[in-house]
Amino acid sequence: MAKRQQTAPDVIDRVKAAIDSESHAGPQTGNGFVAYSPGFLDILGSKPSLVRVLESERNIFHEAAVYVSGDVYVTGNAGDVVGASANVEVHRIVRAGEKGGAGGDGAAAQAVEVPKAVLPMANGGVNYEDGIIFCAQGSQDRPAGLVHITNLTSFEGRYLLDNFYGRPFNSPNDVVVGRDGSIWFTDPTYGNAQGFRPAPQLPNQVYRFEPWSGDVSVAADGFVRPNGISFSPDQKTVYITDTGQILGEERDATNPSTIYAFDVDTPVSGAAAAGPKRAGRPFLTNRRVFAYASQGVPDGVKCDTAGNVYSGCGDGVVVWDPRGTLLGKIAVKGGVANFCFGRAGEMFLLNEKGFWRAQLDGSKVKGALLGI
Repeated sequence: MAKRQQTAPDVIDRVKAAIDSESHAGPQTGNGFVAYSPGFLDILGSKPSLVRVLESERNIFHEAAVYVSGDVYVTGNAGDVVGASANVEVHRIVRAGEKGGAGGDGAAAQAVEVPKAVLPMANGGVNYEDGIIFCAQGSQDRPAGLVHITNLTSFEGRYLLDNFYGRPFNSPNDVVVGRDGSIWFTDPTYGNAQGFRPAPQLPNQVYRFEPWSGDVSVAADGFVRPNGISFSPDQKTVYITDTGQILGEERDATNPSTIYAFDVDTPVSGAAAAGPKRAGRPFLTNRRVFAYASQGVPDGVKCDTAGNVYSGCGDGVVVWDPRGTLLGKIAVKGGVANFCFGRAGEMFLLNEKGFWRAQLDGSKVKGALLGI
């Protein structure tokens, strides 16, 4: 059984660190909390903890991290197996937090594999109605797109979208849902690069889909490989990560390892439509660099209700304030691909072969997606 471990944060002297690169080393064990700003100490509270709840010999803790009623749904990593034989497992982490495991009644957390017949090469996911939308990366003979799992017991579901006006998607990676019900997702070319998808027929782009009308549109382009996507709490800003710097074992330090921010230009109606905002569907404007990951690449990205931005990077989960100022890090040796918020300041971190639980200040920290 995993035991709660209180972890005192390392506090970085930013002025000293500006001329002493070794000051950024972080915890000696590689796991813990690193504060670059007093604001991060407020996020942590007086009793932060970080514990590895589950371990696996396989890379089953990679993407999605969707929190549903105390359980967490995660997707795996194809790892070294590429090409037509590539496979991704999907697991439900039972008793991930308040039900037991790291923070509950003492019952051990479990990783239970779920059926995925309708879900080829699952990746990112998000809560949707009474189920989950997963990004299906597709295969050589099955389409890439968005799959709505409507029954979390049988894992039955259906495709919501599998083409852009007749052209196949590349390999959708991450997905988020707007308050108006629109579905926004990234679509990099990882599937072809890893050998399980045909040659791309679309650029590396971000899309917006209206399930009620069937309209799908390109929301943003100009990425090397768009990856994570998240709205700010007021949904006036969308954050998109570009993991173009790394592909498998190859690294090009001149490519992006970047989080971009965009303004969401909301449509208006009537006479006001003649003004600075257009009538019709929302569109993205004012693209700018929000942050750059100093270690690895920023993969998954999410916000808390205060507007702070969290991203899974090569040294753990990195946290910035809404202005892009580095606040601190939840350091996990080997990095974090994706994560999710649970209840009252708990977070669940995916570390490929490890599933971690972090406890922050439950009176102040809530994930913007669920607000619990």
